[in-house]
Amino acid sequence: MNSRPARTRLLLLLTALLPLAALAATPHPMPQPRGPAPVVDVDYTVIDGGLPYAPVKGKIEVVEVFGYTCPHCAHFEPVVSAWKARLPADVNFTAVAAPMGGHWIPYARAFLAAQSLGLDGKTHKAMFEALHVDGSLPLSRPTPEEIAGFYASHGANAQRFVAAMASPATDARLEQARAFMIRSGVQGTPAIVVNGRYRVIGTSFEDMLRITDHLVARERATKNR
Repeated sequence: MNSRPARTRLLLLLTALLPLAALAATPHPMPQPRGPAPVVDVDYTVIDGGLPYAPVKGKIEVVEVFGYTCPHCAHFEPVVSAWKARLPADVNFTAVAAPMGGHWIPYARAFLAAQSLGLDGKTHKAMFEALHVDGSLPLSRPTPEEIAGFYASHGANAQRFVAAMASPATDARLEQARAFMIRSGVQGTPAIVVNGRYRVIGTSFEDMLRITDHLVARERATKNR
């Protein structure tokens, strides 16, 4: 049996695949920021002596400071979630629950407890909905048991969750968040801080993310010099 036609077909197939292999081996270009370059003290503030919240080697940190009881944060959540899904691999997005006092504290503790138990990924959006859409959780004066009941419906052990909310580790992380907000000059939510160096201002949610994209690109260029 003559195998020359088979070899010819194989060669043709390999020739067709070579450009695809070369394309796959070529790093994808980083997305270019949209719109005009941001202006200092108009679109963002330079943080004097600022530091990242939880730096990861080789990554550019973007922190969103939020509060579950904040209605603006609830409206921002779907916008920033869609934006976050498109971030390049060299950007580390970190949500920081603001311990701003009063009814903010129990839900900041809840976020940290959920993180420690690996539940935050599947409960973050649901918590906003419970507070601002269906009202299944109270905006003020929630008990630890009420909050734990919510997380129990997402797979947590209620008693373990209550203990995690009150743990020394959660206390320490609340203080870490508070210290980060003070040194970054964050006074309201939602707030975005890039690499601990820049606090975004912006005139809308979309504008905040546009500015963030530019500041991330700036940090990337600085890192790659």
